[in-house]
Amino acid sequence: MKKVKLGIIGLGYIGQIHFKHSLALPNAEVIAVADISAKALSKARKTGIKHIYTDYESLLQRPDIDAVVIGLPTHLHLQCAEKAAEAHKHIFLEKPIARNVPEARKILTAARKYNVKLMVGYPLRFNDDFKQARKEIQAGFLGDVESAHATYISSGPFFHRAEGYSPVPVPEWWFDESLTGGGVLIDLGSHIINLLRWYFGEVTNIKGYFGHRFNLSFEDSAICIVKFNSGTTAVMNVGWYSQSYTLTLNLLGTVRSATIEHKPGSPILTAIQLLSTGNSKFYKPHMQELQHFLSCIIKDIPPSPSGEDGLKDLEVIEKAYKNQIVLQ
Repeated sequence: MKKVKLGIIGLGYIGQIHFKHSLALPNAEVIAVADISAKALSKARKTGIKHIYTDYESLLQRPDIDAVVIGLPTHLHLQCAEKAAEAHKHIFLEKPIARNVPEARKILTAARKYNVKLMVGYPLRFNDDFKQARKEIQAGFLGDVESAHATYISSGPFFHRAEGYSPVPVPEWWFDESLTGGGVLIDLGSHIINLLRWYFGEVTNIKGYFGHRFNLSFEDSAICIVKFNSGTTAVMNVGWYSQSYTLTLNLLGTVRSATIEHKPGSPILTAIQLLSTGNSKFYKPHMQELQHFLSCIIKDIPPSPSGEDGLKDLEVIEKAYKNQIVLQ
């Protein structure tokens, strides 16, 4: 079996997930990793990785790497992706593609200029239940979907600060809008916008109400009303205010309705799945999206979600920020 030789750039929370999956996938070979954390690099070395770097540019100079998985904070996406493209490495880039539309366009320009494949990480598209829902929509099983209600609530940057967990330091970039591009809408909302665009086509209009429960300079909750060119109207509710994870989608059609819920599962079940298979049901879509990326490289076909998808999602998000609803 042909293997894609990978470099992993960024070994934070999401980078660790991609790193573990890359080690497990039969058509991947991890050649090198890069991160500024000595602790993260030490863990990678213990798995057998021989080539570790604190500077990702040194990793990109290696001729034996075909592609890179970039799991860096959003403000570092543009520079890293441009340098990766210039080094002729195919790119798997975590969402959001960039902080804003101009940066996203520059990333796309670099990928086209150097003829490298660019995929944006949206695991919901690889979730079995969400994929099945799309098939039912396309087959007309629900009739015309008049409206959709999507909810995605989590702890956001306040991860694992609930009772029973040890406090975890939050990186400063989380609280700097100039580095993130926004708040929960660009973080969790980008997942929902991408999923709904996959279902219903392009967005014709969007308006948003933004909450500031924690008195931050950016929104920690958002409720958006979205209109699609298919005629469907969606209400999207995203927030960073709960230690309880909630991800649900209600599709209300003229024939029948459907409800999809993505649950993390109990810690015990997740641990059993990880020990027995090396993966869990919750993180299976992350492995499948990476598998798709590798297959596209091997088969020389465009990956999806593409860089263009990431750009369109940001265009919708920026429109929502401009079209704010003020409630008295």
